[in-house]
Amino acid sequence: MTDQPAPDSPTTPGEQRRVLSAMCLALVLVVASVSAVNLALPDLAVALSASNSALTWIADGYTVALAAFVLPMGALGDRIGRRTVLIAGTVVFAAGATAAAMSDTTSALIASRVVMGLGAAMIMPGTLSTITATFPVDRRARGVAIWSGFAAAGAIIGLIAAGALLETWSWRSIFYTSAAVACLALLAAALCSPNTRDRHPPRVDVLGTALTVVGIGTLVYAIIEGSDRGWTQPVVVVSFVVCVVSLAAYAAYGLRTNEPLLDPRLFGLPGFRAGSISVIVQFMAVFGFFFVGLQYLQLILEYSPLHSAIALVPVALAVLPVSVSTPAIVSRLGLNVTMFLGLLLLAAGLAWVATLHADSGYPPFLVGLIVAGIGIGITSSTGTSAIVGSLSSDQQGIASAVNDTTREVGSAIGIALMGAVFSSRYAASLPDLSRLPADASKAVRDSAAAGLEVAARMGPPGAELTSTVRTAFMNGLSAALIAVVIPIVVTAFGALLRAPRKSRNAH
Repeated sequence: MTDQPAPDSPTTPGEQRRVLSAMCLALVLVVASVSAVNLALPDLAVALSASNSALTWIADGYTVALAAFVLPMGALGDRIGRRTVLIAGTVVFAAGATAAAMSDTTSALIASRVVMGLGAAMIMPGTLSTITATFPVDRRARGVAIWSGFAAAGAIIGLIAAGALLETWSWRSIFYTSAAVACLALLAAALCSPNTRDRHPPRVDVLGTALTVVGIGTLVYAIIEGSDRGWTQPVVVVSFVVCVVSLAAYAAYGLRTNEPLLDPRLFGLPGFRAGSISVIVQFMAVFGFFFVGLQYLQLILEYSPLHSAIALVPVALAVLPVSVSTPAIVSRLGLNVTMFLGLLLLAAGLAWVATLHADSGYPPFLVGLIVAGIGIGITSSTGTSAIVGSLSSDQQGIASAVNDTTREVGSAIGIALMGAVFSSRYAASLPDLSRLPADASKAVRDSAAAGLEVAARMGPPGAELTSTVRTAFMNGLSAALIAVVIPIVVTAFGALLRAPRKSRNAH
């Protein structure tokens, strides 16, 4: 595919900076909205009487829609214009965020988050593609590097902004602010960005789009509902079957059609396959950890939302310098060994946090954060490099879309998997609550935040219940972390044995 620049493509460094600023603003809006809501989960558990399963869907409704639709929306932007789709996405995003802010039930909030995710899927692909299509070759690498930096830092930016808002206002302020930022992103894109498209776009792959959306959606649905209803329930089993059938059908269909949404043959390339799996597993760990780790800071350490966000800043401080240094490490050790080391460090950091108990405090938690942050810095750089370096220069649009998709699929599965394991283990660790009123007993079983709220209202007699809920929470946290550490370690050894030593960079 060959990119067709718009008539108003940037020609001066000042114009290029404005394009880059507009695209990074849109990017941060999308990434920050994945993480920011995690900070409000304890408040949502109390305000909307949300169960652990509902909290998982509030967090994951956004990422499921984003993961499912980012590939087809990227293809649509290639066809009709990336700025056109991006601007339409900001409108959809703002509408969803406004509806989320006005929600009074968990069902309404989940539906609004899905709409926000659809808008984000329209925004995300155009950010990187616009930069690569409009920047001259000698400045493109710098533009992509800056984009990557904001992609990594966006989650922490979202947490800090959400924490500052929650210091003064309710959880609704997060969504009103998201809607306002979406309007700013719309104006910035309209005023500063050219409308690029592919000169010879592929045909619209309707069947491929439907199969991938169904496959990803049913996978995450089955993981979440399996924890809540039981893994042998018919709806859960059917969802897993539909997922397998959909993805298998897409693979068979993709091998027989000339212009599939994503050619399954690409996964036969060792670097492409290793990089994709590495990015999925990394983001499973990162956003799954945000989901349960933030609740640890708020419920167990009793940090305020802003304090909780600041407590995670060391992750970003470790990631950024390590990412810059990773190419030098790859040149010495090779891509496969470097990817192996990064994944092992990520697993080691999370495994360390899994050993903590309710009275461990922040310093031991910080040790795990820093080790995991170093692993994230190495893994993020090597995973993306493996994907991009496996494809030729005229396939970089595909590489960008796959990089985005694997990030969001990993985020969705991570939140679903860790949320499901946490909920199951937390509930199993609670003692008999029959002595409590029925409503109070249900609240304790539904979420740790509600359980601590019930204990607080009981006064001095609630001290025993507080200790019980805290212990059950830590059991759930440890089980959730171990559940993601296992696939990280398996992926690490797979990368060592099967990933290439050097990327095939055919630029």
